[in-house]
Amino acid sequence: MRVHDLTKSYGAATALHGLSFEVAAGETLGLLGPNGAGKSTTIEILEGYRDRSGGEVSVLGVDPQHGGLDWKARLGIVLQTSGEQGTATVREQIAHFAGFYPRPRDVDEVIAAVGLESKAGARIRSLSGGQRRRVDVALGVVGNPELLFLDEPTTGFDPEARRRFWQLIRSLSEDGTSIVLTTHYLDEAAHLSDRVAVVAQGRLVAQGPPDELGDEEARTPRVVWTDSEGPHEVRTTEPGALVARLHAEGGEPRSLEVIRPSLEDVYLDLVAAAARATDAERDATGGDDRHRASSAGVLS
Repeated sequence: MRVHDLTKSYGAATALHGLSFEVAAGETLGLLGPNGAGKSTTIEILEGYRDRSGGEVSVLGVDPQHGGLDWKARLGIVLQTSGEQGTATVREQIAHFAGFYPRPRDVDEVIAAVGLESKAGARIRSLSGGQRRRVDVALGVVGNPELLFLDEPTTGFDPEARRRFWQLIRSLSEDGTSIVLTTHYLDEAAHLSDRVAVVAQGRLVAQGPPDELGDEEARTPRVVWTDSEGPHEVRTTEPGALVARLHAEGGEPRSLEVIRPSLEDVYLDLVAAAARATDAERDATGGDDRHRASSAGVLS
């Protein structure tokens, strides 16, 4: 998949400002951003459900604006919400969807992967919200897609089901499935993503492997400790050397911690910086297109 200079406008309001990124075969891209950043708009364009205003997009070698049924059969889509409350059983529903695809995954394997073995014979309308969410995921992956879109896939999963789902995603990736994942669980993004792309204020503000995201300062560890003079905090690229010096100078410092920035720490810094930049630009130009777009509900 290749996205180059993707833009989306609604009248005078611009929702997406020139996004560019790629997803290779078998690669998982975590598309991250706060609510209203433009993630859902981007995903809907890639899936062919919303037209773009500008730029170039190729998904499995096809422009999504012209993708037909054969192309759509190569995609798997797990939406953020579903109204599915049918009378079919879990197995019946998944088997029914499997019949739409030329090379589906084994139905029982998929049921096990989302942790619904004990509910395979239960009617979907009798399931809890979390269990219905697992059915959504099963329907998205049963077609053995070449490209899988996952929008908040593990909402409502218990920890065991979540880990099993992660194993399923890794197996799909190993088999060559490309995956675009949106999630607010930053640990999930860190575990599953080969690369992450952060969208904020309709712009792509950073992309790269999870442990390389952000600038050097953002990834610099913090050493925190307490001594007779009170609490201290120092950022350093050589935390081991600092800890050794502290030990040499005064023995074991109290409450000593070496805190390495997580993906969540770096992500929050990037989003905050993007918001400050947008506010500064708005103050400089006197424009308020972003506010009008958000108020109109066109950003998601």
